[in-house]
Amino acid sequence: MLKLADLEAGYGESMVIRNIDLEVKENQVVCIMGRNGVGKTTLLKTIMGIISPKKGEVNYQGNDITKKRPSFRAKQGIGYVPQGREIFPKLTVYENLLIGLEAGNEKEVNEKVYEYFPILKEFRNRNGGDLSGGQQQQLAIARALVSNPSFLLLDEPTEGIQPNIVQDIQGVIKDIKENSQTSMILVEQDLEFVKSVADYVYVVDHGSIVYEKAAHEIDDEEVYQYLSV
Repeated sequence: MLKLADLEAGYGESMVIRNIDLEVKENQVVCIMGRNGVGKTTLLKTIMGIISPKKGEVNYQGNDITKKRPSFRAKQGIGYVPQGREIFPKLTVYENLLIGLEAGNEKEVNEKVYEYFPILKEFRNRNGGDLSGGQQQQLAIARALVSNPSFLLLDEPTEGIQPNIVQDIQGVIKDIKENSQTSMILVEQDLEFVKSVADYVYVVDHGSIVYEKAAHEIDDEEVYQYLSV
């Protein structure tokens, strides 16, 4: 469904990711792990088209989208939940969700997102900036889901989130995996969380993939050596 071939990208003359080969199949959850600053967010931004690669190819559903704009990729069904949430604090919860609709072909907010995150329905008229950090993360995920994406990029959705909301997010990822055809790339640092939701795991270090394996086959100690500071 998504294939990256020899991908290289960065900022200015500084290359952050190099020689990235990665594949995500239909209805598969792929997790990307690694220390802070090794290129995980840069990789997701390159997939989304926010950063243009210096080299390599991004292929989605059999089409080369390497040079396509983020808006085109969104229309093709790629949803993106950035690190740091990036909701609109002065807009209401409902208005934030309406902005998410612009990415796809849906006309109204699917009630399913309220089933996933009931608090968003209760707080639909509250400004996004007035929500807690965990609630803002729920809103960011819901905003990506309202467009009914076929592919979802999630950049550290559990970072700094209270445990009960982490469990909610875990449940949502599992439900999407089991009851839809949506594929996902998830950047995550918590190995136990990763093993509970992922089909396949890539570990990035110094901008390159240094380890990859099916989630049920990974060696915890091998992975931890790339996560510890």
